[in-house]
Amino acid sequence: MTTDHHAQQPPVRVGTRRSLLATTQSGHVAAMIRERLGRETVLVEVTTDGDRSQAAGTPLVGASSTGVFVSALRDALLRGEVDVAVHSLKDVPTYPAEGIVLAAVPQREDPRDAVVARDGLTIGELPVGSVVGTGSPRRAAQLHALGLGLEVRGVRGNVDTRIGKVRSGDYDAVVLARAGLSRIDRLAEVTEVLDPLQVLPAPGQGALAVECRADDELAEALRALDDAPTRAAVDAERAVLSTLEGGCSAPIGALAEVVEGEDGEELWVRAVALSPDGTLSVRMSATGTPSDAVGVGTRLGAEMLADGAGQLGQPGPAATTEADKVRDA
Repeated sequence: MTTDHHAQQPPVRVGTRRSLLATTQSGHVAAMIRERLGRETVLVEVTTDGDRSQAAGTPLVGASSTGVFVSALRDALLRGEVDVAVHSLKDVPTYPAEGIVLAAVPQREDPRDAVVARDGLTIGELPVGSVVGTGSPRRAAQLHALGLGLEVRGVRGNVDTRIGKVRSGDYDAVVLARAGLSRIDRLAEVTEVLDPLQVLPAPGQGALAVECRADDELAEALRALDDAPTRAAVDAERAVLSTLEGGCSAPIGALAEVVEGEDGEELWVRAVALSPDGTLSVRMSATGTPSDAVGVGTRLGAEMLADGAGQLGQPGPAATTEADKVRDA
């Protein structure tokens, strides 16, 4: 009688933040590991600096906030306390982490942003002066750019806290990632899903990052969780972001899709960089092959920098808006 090789292996320890969304996402990856790798799993909760500052009400501002939810999980990986770390890919910095590999990017959820507004309203139906909450400079700049006369205010906390601000009447609406609401079964509260033509999502939004130690044999096995079209799309989006980050502090949105073209699969990428007040923007798109995803994104980012994206970090003089309108057309 043969003994199942997997039965002798210890369970895969999946590191997660403590929030409902994080544990749901990590649970989703753990289920995939059980199904596709035949390995038992256990969730291990790790408290991050981002969680601690959120609990204390300390604001997270600027690019430094990108990695705060990620670093504690990575530290736990490197210390051998967990075997796998699961992140929202949009929170993962674009530069590599020594000793850690992005082993898989499973099929992504709908990447668009969603609105939860009072009285079932859409963004366009909110009266001038309505208060819309978001913690994201990217969302804030694009909401301003819509020219609807909304008052955009910062908001912190988990999904419950943010939606609670609308229920209590403190805010008229909040903007959140649709993917997160979907994963915790809160889509019924969404009053509008924003068209990417109006508001482009964050690079990697809706996708999960599955990381493990580079020297762990698990890295090879985890590739069974990877979704090729998702990986190509997010590689392109993150290449745009990485290129722009080199010379641009402006809010950035990007969305890539793999579509069927006449000659096989094509990768289509759209990106925008905006001044914080949304009055100026550089908006461009590019196409290429999924196998050259990083190249397509890198070239698009470089074109945007050449077209002035690097000057958008601070609001510019109003005189340049006419040229910008032509560029955006």
